[in-house]
Amino acid sequence: MPKRMGFRLAVAAGAALGVAAVIALPWIGIGGLTGALALWLTLTRAGRRVGSMTASGMATLPQRLGGASVVVVGIAGVVGVLVSLLAMGKGYESTFRATGSDDTAIVLRSGALSESTSHLDQQSVMLIGEKPQVARNAQGEPLASPEVVVAVSLPKRGSGQDANVMIRGVSAQVWAVRRNVRIIAGRRFRTGLRELDVGKSAAREFAHTAIGSKLEISGQPWKVVGEFDSGNAHDSELWGDVNVVGAAFHRGSSVQSVTVRLTDARAFDAFKAALASDPRLKVQAHTTREYYASQSRGMTHFIRILGSVVAAIMAIGAVAGALNSMYAAVSARTREIATLRAIGFRGASVVASVMIETMLLALAGGLAGALIAWALFHRFTASTMGPDFSAVVFRFRVTPALMGEGLKWALTIGFLGGLFPALRAARMPVTEGLREL
Repeated sequence: MPKRMGFRLAVAAGAALGVAAVIALPWIGIGGLTGALALWLTLTRAGRRVGSMTASGMATLPQRLGGASVVVVGIAGVVGVLVSLLAMGKGYESTFRATGSDDTAIVLRSGALSESTSHLDQQSVMLIGEKPQVARNAQGEPLASPEVVVAVSLPKRGSGQDANVMIRGVSAQVWAVRRNVRIIAGRRFRTGLRELDVGKSAAREFAHTAIGSKLEISGQPWKVVGEFDSGNAHDSELWGDVNVVGAAFHRGSSVQSVTVRLTDARAFDAFKAALASDPRLKVQAHTTREYYASQSRGMTHFIRILGSVVAAIMAIGAVAGALNSMYAAVSARTREIATLRAIGFRGASVVASVMIETMLLALAGGLAGALIAWALFHRFTASTMGPDFSAVVFRFRVTPALMGEGLKWALTIGFLGGLFPALRAARMPVTEGLREL
């Protein structure tokens, strides 16, 4: 009894160590181990024995194609779902990270977590623009854009269902502050008028946003006069004059944020210190890169947890399928394994053979799942709720790193699914196996 308990504890410890090694090792380490295994299989006598046993087992795959397919398809499903969900989070995060830069800064009220919870008066706006670290145009005017953000409901194309979209009130300086934004159709809105420029993603997502269309917003007609491309989260927004937007939504003369272009990226620390040392200001500053990256963390973290939970549930089924398949394979090869044991093959060779076979099947399933996820979802366009409760349009990103993470899950499932059948084959009494002859 103590001996059996000790064996079970050793197996559990070995399984935990194996899983930890697969998860923790970088791919260069896994590649090194694979190369060492290949050399061992080729150059050593024991390795060649394992290789011959593995080849013999793989040769029987056509006779047990159903069981092998359960392993491959099950693992492909786990990896495909995991990589697809992680690609969604990666695309969402990348969209927000691309929105900011190191040479622009956003100023919010002290303690505000986002623009929607911030409030700045006109005196604060003027004081922020006067700081020497703020770049200026040829006329000496500060490149600062006081802004208001409001979520409004518009019907979506196709379905007609209402969804929130962000209207951002900006100043005329916004085109110089955010130099990556360019008009791709129509023209810029005119200050003082109820005119809107629509981001290209919003134009494709929402109805009645074509140039020349009129939108009923806050009980007032607004005319769409242009379409812009920013290559980031701003593509999901509608832009209009800050004073007109503020008045339409009863914001008075206050704004929610001020975005400024700095003289250069190195000026941010001095700009932040200048704001902090001014007793007339109760504000906080972030680089726009830092700010927009922080806005995506919550959703990205949620998507990652969701993907891992769903994949873990599916992985339980995949491990069960692998166990059943490999137990059946071991059972079908009872006489062969017993004969090999009788002529001198060690139990360790049997374990290694079954494990290699299972890991190869798992790798095939993992590759299939990762490639299917890439083919179906790479650069797939979707929209979800952004940090200010408005729609954000983004593209899935199936990166090599995510595919590699999916393959690690596949190898982990293969390791767990092959370990116990391998140990059963190695512990099978030779005499019991030979009775099958």
